[in-house]
Amino acid sequence: KPDGTLYKIDTSRVLQQLPSYDVKPLMVITNIDDGGTFSSELASGILHSTSVQEDLITNILEILKQNNYFGLDVDFEYLYPDDRELYISFLQRLADAIKPEGYLLSVAVAPKISSTQQGTLYEAHDYNAIGKIVDRLIVMTYEWGYLYGPPLAVAPIGPVEQVLQYAVSEVDSRKILMGMPNYGYDWTLPYVSGKPARILTNVQAIDQAIKYGVNIQYDEKSQAPFYNYVDAQGRRHIVWFDNARSTYARLNLIKKYNLAGASYWNLNSFFKQNWLVLDAMYNIVKK
Repeated sequence: KPDGTLYKIDTSRVLQQLPSYDVKPLMVITNIDDGGTFSSELASGILHSTSVQEDLITNILEILKQNNYFGLDVDFEYLYPDDRELYISFLQRLADAIKPEGYLLSVAVAPKISSTQQGTLYEAHDYNAIGKIVDRLIVMTYEWGYLYGPPLAVAPIGPVEQVLQYAVSEVDSRKILMGMPNYGYDWTLPYVSGKPARILTNVQAIDQAIKYGVNIQYDEKSQAPFYNYVDAQGRRHIVWFDNARSTYARLNLIKKYNLAGASYWNLNSFFKQNWLVLDAMYNIVKK
């Protein structure tokens, strides 16, 4: 909130189950406003007030301790470009407060390919400066195909790799987590600019292909599955999503670039193919 207080979410049920799976939870803070969207103004108000930041950090530490969190992830998006240095200062202040207490600090950043990349999504995310402060840098390598955009693979491997190449040139690769999408989109055709797609879990996407009796195809360039179908009203659709093959292609980039691992958005839906591939490729370290 603008005054540094936090919206409290009841996570007790989830937190109670995690120890039996040897999973350590992270607390997440975002600059999402009451309307459910990322707010540049909300973040700016916090970044321009050291007293609000102090209150925010105090509240963060209280929740970290109360819930026995392993660490904190900061996901501030669409920051004003002029707030770039203030954001770095805030992250340093936050790190100085929580890291001595034994908490891990991670920060999510937009998928950039250069330090001079323009746009509100990118300009305030300084990979090099943030990378020096945090324990983990989560690079959000997804959303090329997005809710209000034209039909595309959500995480085409070419652009993903281009972002990773830039990231490892600015940050210690062993701090970097590659973003992995756990969802897809269904677009009505012909695409109308600004008309939202329908979000699907990967399981829903596969089930829908079966329902309509259509073949799932694979785009070699983007390394992603897709299919076309016609609905009951005669409207044409195209669906882009992920499967074992696309997951395998992107997870190989972890080894290629010597990354710390992967970070999934999100884990609200279980996609068995992903976990089977991940388990087969890597020795998962829990610590």
